[in-house]
Amino acid sequence: MPDANNRGGAVTADQDASEEHGEDGTELGAIRVHNSVIAAIARLAALKVPGVVEMSGSFAEGLASMVGKASFDRGIKVDMEDQKVNVDLHIVIAFGVRIPQVAWRIQNDVRNAVEDMTGKKIGLINVIVQGVRPPEPAVSA
Repeated sequence: MPDANNRGGAVTADQDASEEHGEDGTELGAIRVHNSVIAAIARLAALKVPGVVEMSGSFAEGLASMVGKASFDRGIKVDMEDQKVNVDLHIVIAFGVRIPQVAWRIQNDVRNAVEDMTGKKIGLINVIVQGVRPPEPAVSA
């Protein structure tokens, strides 16, 4: 196994976790992932879950979108605490889905996506259901 002093950037088991996740960077420079990137990853992962209709933003985010300042991280808050990422997701679900199952799937899929893509560990993923979308009316022929 290559040692920690090699120039290839291999990480050994005894290296600090913050080094492993890029917070301190490498010999070549710092590696940082902005919170908006984590929010975008979380949003895309959450929207793939069956039963999730959309992300639900705050009143201020709604006003901003009306004046043309659309936000890709609408309805998502990302915080770092003790080298872990905490994510709050505000969602709208489809009528008739089982909320606990959808929320658990969101937590699982968002955790996997963020950890796989960024190398950062997840602390908490809070799913806040802020609305229910009624079923689309049937179109008669």
